[in-house]
Amino acid sequence: MKNLKVNSLWLLLLVLLFGVSCIPQKELLYLQDKESVVNYEKAEVITGKYILQPNDYLFIQVSTFDPKISEFFNSTQGGNQTQSSQSNMFMYMIDDQMNIDFPYVGKINLKGCNLECARLNIMEGLKPFLKDANLIVRLGSNAFTILGEVRGPGQHKMSKDQITIFEAIGIAGDLTAFGKKKDVKIVRPQPDGTYKTIVVDITDSKIVGSDKYFIYPNDFIYVRPIRAKQLGIGESFSLGVFSSLLALTLTVLTLTRR
Repeated sequence: MKNLKVNSLWLLLLVLLFGVSCIPQKELLYLQDKESVVNYEKAEVITGKYILQPNDYLFIQVSTFDPKISEFFNSTQGGNQTQSSQSNMFMYMIDDQMNIDFPYVGKINLKGCNLECARLNIMEGLKPFLKDANLIVRLGSNAFTILGEVRGPGQHKMSKDQITIFEAIGIAGDLTAFGKKKDVKIVRPQPDGTYKTIVVDITDSKIVGSDKYFIYPNDFIYVRPIRAKQLGIGESFSLGVFSSLLALTLTVLTLTRR
């Protein structure tokens, strides 16, 4: 009877060992070739997809053949721009009405604009003052936020106007061992003030180049934990630790049986 109990305990511990200490390989690997149930759409537009929002900052620089005229329009006369110490370029905040206050021109509305549309609207505002000018418009507030099972959670700067989901994960130091790669959520602000939630399976190679592959400014990314984390198993948990505990338990049982 005692032998039966010991054998049953052996079996139970082995089941627990392989059931909770091992994370399946399919949960760990990125970009697997597998049958996908998701219909991914190819991202036809990338750089022009982001629509400007209130509180975004724009870097704007006016260049003409006459340096004095360029300096005139690049001067700090508006109430919501600051001069960059690195270059002759200025940063303008878009207000709640989607306006910027441009020196000597006044308010220019950028509602519904991407960067190219904003550049054209600003050029239109400059027409009464300039016949020939070159205008550079760049996004100055490009950052995303990532939380959950990543090694570097928080808000991170973007080196360009859009990055891939893997670049974002890399900036955050990669996922922890317990990050749920099949259910990464991206919450994206919409121009009308609402939010769109996108679910991404980064174990699926078919996301590359799709409409779910890119991260844009102001995106919020959340990586939820897999079940092993919910069961309270720490990341430092290893097969060696579990084996030691198993050996200790069996030793105690053997001595007790005697």
